[in-house]
Amino acid sequence: MIEVRRGDSPLILGMAHTGTELPDAIAAGLNRRGRALADTDWHVHELYGGLVREVSVVRTSIHRYAIDVNRDPKGASLYPGRPATALCPLTDFDGRPIYRRGQEPGAAAIQRRRRAYHRPYHAALSRELRRIKARHGFALLYDCHSIRGRIPFLFDGRLADFNIGDHDGQSCAAEISEKVAAICAAAGGFSAVSNGRFKGGWTTRHYGRPAAGVHAIQMELAQSTYMDETAPWTYRPERADLLRPHLRAILHTLIDWRPS
Repeated sequence: MIEVRRGDSPLILGMAHTGTELPDAIAAGLNRRGRALADTDWHVHELYGGLVREVSVVRTSIHRYAIDVNRDPKGASLYPGRPATALCPLTDFDGRPIYRRGQEPGAAAIQRRRRAYHRPYHAALSRELRRIKARHGFALLYDCHSIRGRIPFLFDGRLADFNIGDHDGQSCAAEISEKVAAICAAAGGFSAVSNGRFKGGWTTRHYGRPAAGVHAIQMELAQSTYMDETAPWTYRPERADLLRPHLRAILHTLIDWRPS
């Protein structure tokens, strides 16, 4: 359920939404739209795979429809006043129900899911951050995400290809964001924005404490940069091969970064 790969560098990749597993009891309550798992961060672990050898990775195989491990466990909204999915989503990114009527999780079910899936992911992530910080004196979390480029329910227009989030400068040293943004800005044929529609999820905001030696930054990629944005969500190597060098440059830059 929780996959951990340990590396020697200060950098750790978080992968909260690449999993497609659902316990039978949860899957049974989903409607056909829910069972399609459309809101997966499809192929992100493949996209980043093999780019660098020294990096640590923490990934959950459980799908976000069971529980979203990148949401506040208390259920607080990341973007008050704007459409968003919940800790245990009841709708997809298009605002349509994903459960059969009457099968939505209640408070007790949500608590069970928190204990079974949310808590173990963050326990593993916390352990790795502590290990890395003990070794290097600091730790750097890069939270990997992707999403369809057009979702009218969540945002207007088309999303940029690279969406960098550091909670408006609060979750990491400014130099980290600046270096990542510079690589994205120089990536020919791709667009980029910092702290636009996506400023960093709960993971970025929760762990990013630069003063305490833990830096966190989120990358939300538009899925059209490496795959088809409609079912069956096919990975397109010819597109990914254009994107991956820029991702490699970002990861190498972060691995080499040191606090001044």
